[in-house]
Amino acid sequence: MLKNKLLEQFRSFYARNYPDDMEVQIEYFAVFGGLGWEIDTTKEMIFLIKELILENYKTINKKIEDLTLANRECSRLLHALAVGDRKIFSAFNRAGLNNANGGSALNYLVQKGLIQIEFSREEPARSLNPNGKLKREIARHRISHKVLFTHPFIRFWFYFIVPHAKKIEQGEYEEFLKDFQIRQNGYTSLVFEELSEILLNYNLRDSQILSSGSYWDANVEIDILTITKDEKIYIAECKWTNHKVNKSEWHRIVEKCEKLQIEPTQIVIFSKRGFSNELSKDQGKKLALYTANDFNALLKNVKKDEPTEELFKDKFN
Repeated sequence: MLKNKLLEQFRSFYARNYPDDMEVQIEYFAVFGGLGWEIDTTKEMIFLIKELILENYKTINKKIEDLTLANRECSRLLHALAVGDRKIFSAFNRAGLNNANGGSALNYLVQKGLIQIEFSREEPARSLNPNGKLKREIARHRISHKVLFTHPFIRFWFYFIVPHAKKIEQGEYEEFLKDFQIRQNGYTSLVFEELSEILLNYNLRDSQILSSGSYWDANVEIDILTITKDEKIYIAECKWTNHKVNKSEWHRIVEKCEKLQIEPTQIVIFSKRGFSNELSKDQGKKLALYTANDFNALLKNVKKDEPTEELFKDKFN
C-alpha cells in the first residue's frame, strides 16, 4: 500500500513539474514529494528550499503541528526515525521515549497516515539442540520493525529543518544550508531505495511476488529482497552517490548472500551515476544494473490530473 502511494506521488510530481531528467526528478521529489506543489526544477535546489520552505517556516511549522497535535513526543519520535536507522526500538532510545509513550506516539502517527511500519522478516533465533540455550548476545537480540515515511517532505522536515528550527525561525539559514549540502546524498538514498523496489517489482510484474522489502537481522542488512511464487530470489542494493559503482560492490552483495545462506536468482544494483566498465561487462542473467534513467519506466502514460494524496495543496508565497 505504501509503495503504491509513493508511486502515485512520484508520478504526480512528474506530471506537475516535468523535470529535465530522472536524477533531477528523484532528488527534487525526495524533498518536495507529497506536497502537491508545482516546483520550478530548473532552479537550484537550495534556492527553492530557501524560497518555498525556509522563508515560510512559521506557516509550514503550524501545519506540521496541526498534523502532530504539536505533541512533543510525536515530534521527537519523527526526528529520531528520520535521522536514525528507522528501527522502532532504537528510535525510542534516540527520542528519549519508553515503550509506553513511544508506542502511543507511534500508533498515533500510523493512524494519522504520516508513517507506516515495515515489518521485519527476521526469524527468531533457535538452538539446534531442543534443550540447548542460545549464547547470551543472541538471546538478548530483539527483532525490531522499521518505519517508513508516507510523504518524502515529512521526512525532509524532521531530518533537516527540525534540528535547525530556532535559527531558521530567526532568519539565519547558514547552518541548515551547510548541513543540507553535506548530507543531501545520504538523505536521498532512502527515497531512491524505495523507488528502486517499486521499479524492480514493476519489472517482475508478470511474476507473483510473495514478499518484498528491505531485509535486516543482527548481522546483515540488504536494501531489497524480493521473493516470487516460483521461488526466485532477487537481491538488490541501491547507491545514490556521485561516483560509478564498481565490481567490489557486487562482491559485497555476494558475501551478504553467503551469510544468509541463500543463492539469489539475480543480483540487482541501482546506481545514481552508473557503473564501471568492468562491472558493466558482467551484466546478464545473474546481474542486472539500473541507472537513474531507467526510472522513466515508472512514468509511462502519466496524466496531468492523476489523483494523489497531498499534504498542502497551495504554496505559501
